[in-house]
Amino acid sequence: MILEMRSACFAFHSFTAYVEWDPETKLYVGIIPGAHTQGATLDELNANLKEVLSLCLEENKEEVNYLPHFVGLQQIEIAV
Repeated sequence: MILEMRSACFAFHSFTAYVEWDPETKLYVGIIPGAHTQGATLDELNANLKEVLSLCLEENKEEVNYLPHFVGLQQIEIAV
């Protein structure tokens, strides 16, 4: 017996989210260019980020290579 295996071809894209803790809402907030979401735990936030990214990509299939991408962070120091 010969088994035929077919694999689906998926393109994977990597995104970087800025994550912060909001002491007022007691939630983690994840920010990606063009979208944000929140979660009570980091695992929940991760799942929510994947969902919002999927929705954004569904709406912008033709523009996936032109989406903003992470470059870096800058820490700014000012006198207060």
